[in-house]
Amino acid sequence: MASSLSWRVRQRNAWLLGLAPSLIVLTLLTLVPATALLVTSLTPFSLTDPVTTFTFTNPLVNYQQLLHDERFLGSLVTQLKLSVVSVFFQVLIGLLLALLLNGTSRWLNGVRTLLLIPMVLPPIIVALIWKIIYTPDISPLHQVLDRLNLPLDSLIANPDTALWAIALADIWQWFPFTMLMVLAALQMVPKDPQEAASLDGASAFNIFRFIVLPHLKPVLAVCVLFRLIDSFKAFPLIYILTDGGPGSVTEVTNYYGFIQAFNFSWWGYGSAIAVVILVGVFILSWLIGRAGWNDDSATH
Repeated sequence: MASSLSWRVRQRNAWLLGLAPSLIVLTLLTLVPATALLVTSLTPFSLTDPVTTFTFTNPLVNYQQLLHDERFLGSLVTQLKLSVVSVFFQVLIGLLLALLLNGTSRWLNGVRTLLLIPMVLPPIIVALIWKIIYTPDISPLHQVLDRLNLPLDSLIANPDTALWAIALADIWQWFPFTMLMVLAALQMVPKDPQEAASLDGASAFNIFRFIVLPHLKPVLAVCVLFRLIDSFKAFPLIYILTDGGPGSVTEVTNYYGFIQAFNFSWWGYGSAIAVVILVGVFILSWLIGRAGWNDDSATH
């Protein structure tokens, strides 16, 4: 008994010792910056007034101000529009393409490889590509439309289309992520129930709806979760394409926080905005997890 207990202690110590380096790195890279962000958000810290660095006389002043900041509240609405539209179409297009390209032929492999290119490009390169596309003077798209007598104004200069132009660029870059995830999941869907349903006369749509889709639901939930989190980081596209304009129609929450911290040097206020984003992402992640992350009904 004592020997067994000693073995368990040594096993636990070895496990902790092996895990320690990862925990130290994780602490340094995540917990320390997150703690610094939270502490800073509780101060009126500004680079123009360094004395305010450790002033905690009214720690909730930044959050109170956010409740009355119409520009911040507007950025939340803008962020919500961009996230909902971009994530919805990324998942929808990725799902449809995965279903179309689910096969083993060499031709399908080539098409899948080509469609993965946008996802592996650096975000700044993607932003520059779409900047060229949306700039009438140098855009191949605008030149073609002009020759067809279909002139088109710059989409990123129009307040009615600027946000959707950014969403289009974001969808183009990240639909391959969903496509790749769903393609991998389709390889795990059992074939026997599909063949049995087909022999019983079930249509392709019903086979997909009642057999394939339940198996894909957890994967789709993961795709939505990952893409939703990343949609809050659509900084390069906005910075390069519109700089938050025209006016503030494309000014999402993280971009507004960037302006407050780096343009106006209000680091305390900018940190409070970042904390609100972080909390919002955690809440949305939990809700999506409840909706499908741990749903294992398809396996029963």
